[in-house]
Amino acid sequence: MRIGIFGGTFNPPHNGHVTMARAAVAQLGLDKLLIVPACVPPHKPLPSGVTAGQRYDMAALMAAPVGRCAEASDMELHRTGKSYTSDTLVQLQQEYPDAELWLLMGSDMFLSLHTWHEPETICRVARIAAFRRVEEDIRAAMEQLGQQARIYPCFCSRADLHAASAPHASDGTPIYQGSCRGLSEQE
Repeated sequence: MRIGIFGGTFNPPHNGHVTMARAAVAQLGLDKLLIVPACVPPHKPLPSGVTAGQRYDMAALMAAPVGRCAEASDMELHRTGKSYTSDTLVQLQQEYPDAELWLLMGSDMFLSLHTWHEPETICRVARIAAFRRVEEDIRAAMEQLGQQARIYPCFCSRADLHAASAPHASDGTPIYQGSCRGLSEQE
């Protein structure tokens, strides 16, 4: 089973989130996509006025247009302290020991992955699908992370992400169409 994990503040979710989620489901062949709002995001402060529960409700609404495999998860809302991706991935690895976990992110977050809490755990537990229109951004981050990560950069325009419906090779590797220019794995 392939499970995608799409975390964030989702304050509010927008069309870009939906587009990226749809593309990930199609291009990675995900069986399940968990949309996980952070309770206490470690990367940026949340503006007042919107509760974690309300952001969860918005994430649940966002799941509908993505498709039947997408669902909101409140797993981070039950933890105290900051919502670290490494903790979420370890928990999911315990819940789904035979699953292939995919962490989805935009290149803006990917570029700072080496500064996150326990990046080595993140890279060990999950494969990373980084979405961006500019190849150089992802290449630079791949060089910083070195050989510790299994990274699948997706170099796609917004139009490509919106219309993504790539098939998969017999080994499960996504086959990109349009101007998506490739897939490489760093192991």
